[in-house]
Amino acid sequence: MSLREQEHSFAYYFYKTSTWMRCAKAYKQSKGGLCERCWSKGLITPGKEVHHKIRLTPENINDPAVALNWDNLELLCKNCHMEEHSRTRWRADEMGHVIL
Repeated sequence: MSLREQEHSFAYYFYKTSTWMRCAKAYKQSKGGLCERCWSKGLITPGKEVHHKIRLTPENINDPAVALNWDNLELLCKNCHMEEHSRTRWRADEMGHVIL
C-alpha cells in the first residue's frame, strides 16, 4: 500500500458507497463536467475528481454536512487536484495522459 493509500485508508469504503458515488456524479453533472478552477480562469478542462474542500478525516467522514455537502465539494481536473494536494511529480493533459 502506498503512502497516499495509507493516509486515506480510513476513507476507502466511503468512496465505494453508492451514496458517495451518486453524490459525486450528481455534483459533477451540475458543474457541466468541467473543472471549476480552470473554468474560473476561462479555460475549458474536463473535471475528473470531486474534491472535498474541507478534507475528510476519521472524525468527520460520517458527518454528511462535511462528506456529502455540495458547498464542501469542488470538481477539479487531474492537474488542479494534484496541485491542491501538492503532487507535482507529474502532470496530466486534458485527456488524462501523463506529461513528464
